[in-house]
Amino acid sequence: MSERKIRVLIAKPGLDGHDRGAKVVARALRDAGMEVIYTGLRQTPEMIAEAALQEDVDVVGLSILSGAHMALVPRVLDLLRAQGQENVKVFVGGIIPDEDIPRLLEMGVVGVYGPGTLTEQIIKDISAAVGELNQPAQH
Repeated sequence: MSERKIRVLIAKPGLDGHDRGAKVVARALRDAGMEVIYTGLRQTPEMIAEAALQEDVDVVGLSILSGAHMALVPRVLDLLRAQGQENVKVFVGGIIPDEDIPRLLEMGVVGVYGPGTLTEQIIKDISAAVGELNQPAQH
């Protein structure tokens, strides 16, 4: 029996040109057995939503260091929903002020991660969020 790997799209929306953290997370997810698609720098929300649709992903990970998360994240969420991708789990990493985290979670973001978050935690959270869709529960 072959289990389908969790498919993750890692994207850098907006004008932020720093992608080291996104690449570290992408590598860790790949090493954990997930399929990872990295879209590169300076992606628009429209490009991210279209890539998520074309790649049939389970998860979209947005890396935002620019401070534009309260504009970019809702737009990505709206576009995913408009395309019928309500089941895609969205995670956000980067420089996110603590006061914005509850609002992002209310919008539908599954997890928010700041600098220093262990990649093991991100892997665990993604697996928990979508793993039950693709694998039998194991405890």
